[in-house]
Amino acid sequence: MAVDAEPSGRWTDPPVRYPDPAVRVLDPRFARYRIVSAAVERLATGFRWVEGPVWFGDQRTLVWSDVPGNTMWRWDEISGAVSTFRSPSNFSNGNTRDHQGRLLTCEHLGRRVTRTEYDGSVSVVVDSFEGRRLNSPNDLVTASDGAIWFSDPTYGIVYDYEGDRADPELPTAVYRVAPDSGAVTAVVTGLVQPNGLCFSPDERLLYVVDSGTSPGSIHVFDVEGATVGNGRVFADMSPGSSDGIRCDTDGNLWASAAGGGDGYDGVHVFDPDGTLIGQILLPEQCANLTFGGRKRNRLFMAASQSIYSLYVDASGCV
Repeated sequence: MAVDAEPSGRWTDPPVRYPDPAVRVLDPRFARYRIVSAAVERLATGFRWVEGPVWFGDQRTLVWSDVPGNTMWRWDEISGAVSTFRSPSNFSNGNTRDHQGRLLTCEHLGRRVTRTEYDGSVSVVVDSFEGRRLNSPNDLVTASDGAIWFSDPTYGIVYDYEGDRADPELPTAVYRVAPDSGAVTAVVTGLVQPNGLCFSPDERLLYVVDSGTSPGSIHVFDVEGATVGNGRVFADMSPGSSDGIRCDTDGNLWASAAGGGDGYDGVHVFDPDGTLIGQILLPEQCANLTFGGRKRNRLFMAASQSIYSLYVDASGCV
């Protein structure tokens, strides 16, 4: 596995033999997505727990959260430089962009979802439901109609480490914020700790990770407009769990994998029928991921203390 983002000219790290053995083809269906001369690269390290990577194609930068570090960071694709994006960050977790290019962020400390406006100011999208405070918004996605969907587990209020310890006021849930009225609806209930979420390419399916069970599981729901139903288990993540998930344009699900140790931690790739077809092995537990780069074919992985990337022959859903 390659470590340096830029060629150093120094033999400080062992070379990687192509194809990178960290990219494992478990089913012939995954072979087409592996680029045999592309290796896993570590772009940055030295953080506490990285989360919520989001790609800014117009700036050629990746932004992510170090949740307990209370800081958001930025990596520049051109120079490879890492710099502070926002500090303090209110113990930010998941990030995405809306259809106007504005940054949407889940904040543990404020127990809210915020939007960074064009002038840099921060406005609150939602911080309560039916008169009670949210727990600790974790991850979020935007639908083609502009609605914001986000998960609200309790991880940010369990310890004084990723926010402030508090008792939950609401059951855990996945919520939808309507694009026109801002009305908030609980669309998925009954999961122990709803976590990462994403839509299928046609938005007829919503995938949601439940990281509160042992082992963790990925669930899928049918979507009809603002209505969600027919929930069922899509993938059992034994012996570990998942966190962040993304779909590519072919409908494959790319899921972060953590808690299974060597030979498990990293990214697991599932065919739309639920078959595990490929793995990307990392030396750290992976919390979240996103696609970026010029063709959205560069997979960025937020894994414990480091940010990794891998070029693949797949494009992530916008």
